[in-house]
Amino acid sequence: MATDSIVALIDAEIATLTQVRALLANTGKVALKLAKREAKAAPAKPKQKRVLSPDARKRIADAQRKRWAAQKAKTKVK
Repeated sequence: MATDSIVALIDAEIATLTQVRALLANTGKVALKLAKREAKAAPAKPKQKRVLSPDARKRIADAQRKRWAAQKAKTKVK
């Protein structure tokens, strides 16, 4: 390679590294701005407790008992 092409490659690499450094240096500032913005945001609503009806609770329990029975029957066969 000629000296001129090597110098050109080095200059290109320096330019790339300078851009990366600028982006990384600004990342802290951007993160700080985002943190301040999130702090100013309205407080989140408290999550409401989910309540199942007695009928739904019974259906879930019956379905689980059915799965347990099927699993137990499968292990007895072996």
